[in-house]
Amino acid sequence: MEIKGRILAHGTVKSRIMGFDGGMISYLRDCGEADDLPLIIPGFFDVHTHGGNMIDANHITDVGQVEELSMFFASKGVTSFLLSVMTDELGRMEEVVSILGKAIAGGLPGAALRGIHLEGPFLAPEYKGAMPESLLRAGDPELFDRFQRISGNNVRYITVAPELDGMIDMIRHIRSKGVCRVSMGHSAAEYEKSVEAIEAGVVSSTHTFNAMKLFHMHRPAISGAALESDDVYCETIADGFHLHPATVRLILKTKGFDRVVAITDSIMAAGLPDGKYKLGVNDVVVKEGDAKLLDGVRAGSTLTMDRAFRNLLKFTGEDVPKISRLVSANPARMLGFDDTGTLEVGKRADFILLSPGNEVVCTYVCGDKVYEKGGM
Repeated sequence: MEIKGRILAHGTVKSRIMGFDGGMISYLRDCGEADDLPLIIPGFFDVHTHGGNMIDANHITDVGQVEELSMFFASKGVTSFLLSVMTDELGRMEEVVSILGKAIAGGLPGAALRGIHLEGPFLAPEYKGAMPESLLRAGDPELFDRFQRISGNNVRYITVAPELDGMIDMIRHIRSKGVCRVSMGHSAAEYEKSVEAIEAGVVSSTHTFNAMKLFHMHRPAISGAALESDDVYCETIADGFHLHPATVRLILKTKGFDRVVAITDSIMAAGLPDGKYKLGVNDVVVKEGDAKLLDGVRAGSTLTMDRAFRNLLKFTGEDVPKISRLVSANPARMLGFDDTGTLEVGKRADFILLSPGNEVVCTYVCGDKVYEKGGM
């Protein structure tokens, strides 16, 4: 099969023909320029989402719910995602990661579930956000290994607080296994401890500036270490609530366009109107699109990846090739998935067609059309 369009490949948008076979891109050929061709870019990769369309990751009880989520995400241009399981009763977390492992093994009809993100329980009480404090735990490599076994070795990303007892050794332990990437967040860590964690194997900062100790001129803290390190990726929630647009621009100026990862941190309310929802064990109220706990603490977002993409274009004034890195190439590279994130020969045919207003028109996963606007 092949498709013709203004295709983003090798850093430029040009009129091209892309061939794909067996789910993989087999060729890319330049063709005559034409403005009426659809814009085709790599599919989005959301590495941090708790759900959407009335489905919450921590409340999943069967693979069918994961299938529904995969279709919802595909409608927003997502071709790959990790599902984020937040701090909960251990039995519930184990049940969820087991179901998600089965969903990964069996495949999904929409966006591909590429792994699990554990956001907890190894987080700091001072910056717990929506995490239930009574269920937070210190570093525990054996518990991590248990989650990994139950999931079928599908925990690919984990958020931890570096300052917790035993955490530096746990980071080294996870790194030594070579499967899961470690991010630091929900943390009161000072600069020195954060640098130690980066040296031990941390590769990312979870929703940078949110739920972490903030930068001070005398105490740079975890946020300062994340911004300073050339090796650390910074997750960014570009919904206009979690970060001011100027803060998003500052992160990009500091980190560059190859070390920022756009995420949604979405909850079950994503794609739905204002109202009352759940996030794990918490009650959440969404008002004017902003999700908060009953005590006013922000609790995830209602953001979708297509909106994040459009917001980033607006916030920065940059072009599609630059912003595409934040939603596709960077998350794939951060996690070590070298088969997706860019449109190149030998990679998965994961791509989306966009309207002139950058709305998602079609989504393809491994060369199969899994979403068409108005058709599904």
